[in-house]
Amino acid sequence: MLKLAIYGKGGIGKSTTTSNLAAAFAKLGKKVIQIGCDPKADSTINLLGGHPVMPVMDYMREYDREPEKIEEIAKEGFGGVLCIETGGPTPGLGCAGRGIITTFSLLEDLELFETCQPHVVLYDVLGDVVCGGFAAPIREGYADGILIVTSGEKMALYAANNINTAVNNFEDRGYADVRGIILNRRNVEKEREKVEAFAEENGLEIIADIPRSQEIIHYEDLGMTVIEGDENLAVSQIYLDLARNLLEDEK
Repeated sequence: MLKLAIYGKGGIGKSTTTSNLAAAFAKLGKKVIQIGCDPKADSTINLLGGHPVMPVMDYMREYDREPEKIEEIAKEGFGGVLCIETGGPTPGLGCAGRGIITTFSLLEDLELFETCQPHVVLYDVLGDVVCGGFAAPIREGYADGILIVTSGEKMALYAANNINTAVNNFEDRGYADVRGIILNRRNVEKEREKVEAFAEENGLEIIADIPRSQEIIHYEDLGMTVIEGDENLAVSQIYLDLARNLLEDEK
């Protein structure tokens, strides 16, 4: 089972990257689970035709109980991808990271992986905060590898550096390691050079270079990934190639 956590600064295109990667794995015939670990709970919406799944924390507030079946907190999306969102607390009340910890514990109790037996599990994690619950995929052994999404913008690289530092702090405990950087372009000046310099300084590799694409925006407006919209597009092929390479590296 390939288990990856995708981290990046809020608004950097992390959820777009994760959902397109999930769709790419599904296109390659893999059974995929995507778990959104962000209070906004919008990670999986483009796999679900624009119709969001109820987040776990919302479910527990609305029904005042824990779900008893996976089907109560999950929806099947494009390519059979099973979509789950942790959600977060009522705005202004409580810790958002606690939603991740609560959800992960619940999914263990429901024996999600044993029941669904996925080939690939993707965690979409907010990268502006790398403590507490947001570090759970790093600390608790849920993910085996981490992908960092960044552009060449200063604050995106700042967040990427914080994420990489957090991962390095756990390297002596056998937790997840950074498998590479995904450059999600914003068309800033000397963008590739800036990200290459960051990668070289930290001993990392740029494993995908995603162009700024109107096609991605177009299909997101329709509630879908570019993989679903048109798998033959050049940008779709980048996601498919990335999925193939990650699967090959896992062998």
